[in-house]
Amino acid sequence: MPVQRAGLALLLAAVGLPVIGVVIVGLDIMPVRFAMMHVALFGIAVGLLTGLDPMLCALVACALAGASVAPLARTPDGLSGAMGLLMSLAIAAALLLLAVSGVNASGAFALLWGSILSVSTSDLVVLGALAVAVPGLFWWRRRDIGLLLHDRELAQCSGVPVRALTAVLLVLVAVAVAGAIKLTGALLVDALTLLPALAARRLGTSLKSITFWAIGIGVVVNTTGFLLALWLDWPPGPVLVLTAGAVVLAVHFIPERRISSWRAPASVSLPSSH
Repeated sequence: MPVQRAGLALLLAAVGLPVIGVVIVGLDIMPVRFAMMHVALFGIAVGLLTGLDPMLCALVACALAGASVAPLARTPDGLSGAMGLLMSLAIAAALLLLAVSGVNASGAFALLWGSILSVSTSDLVVLGALAVAVPGLFWWRRRDIGLLLHDRELAQCSGVPVRALTAVLLVLVAVAVAGAIKLTGALLVDALTLLPALAARRLGTSLKSITFWAIGIGVVVNTTGFLLALWLDWPPGPVLVLTAGAVVLAVHFIPERRISSWRAPASVSLPSSH
């Protein structure tokens, strides 16, 4: 049963989390991942202290942190500075909380390394919600998201609700990072989010095709990595990362095609939502 739950969790993660990686790459908000890992640790510490579900506390803490920093996302520079501050405060608060409360810190730090075979029903619910909500939002608001990821100022001039949409995307990024921690550990979350998106960005010719490529690569990487880990009796987290990394490297050996990138200058082309 734990193996089946872990396999289902990775399949659900392969649908929603690589699309989150497309957002991270498109908005150029790499520091958000590190900050949310530290915020998740703080949430886990709160959960261990209060007796509440640690992962639920981590999800709530990350969602609140993602929403609170959204106004600072006007430029990548503005957001990276806030992320540095948030990261420092979150890890300091987590360590202080664990020290003064006498809670065994090993339980909190164990989640940094992941524990995929301990995936619970509530974890599956979170990953299932992300698998529905993230692609659904991309399909529903694909023009607005395409413009936002292409050029923030152009999106604003085109009537896109930039601030609200950025806040929603940051909350989804934050929740996705917290939701993926159980699968690979906080230190290896990139295997489920960023690496499939990096490979898809080279293969896709529009935001829509990049999104589909990201989901497809996520399914292949998660399934292959998990089966390899079971076959070799190795820890799944590192195997997933190495599998995803091998795919990214392999994709970069493919000769580059002439593509109409959705990150190209606005004067040259507009992002395609089809």
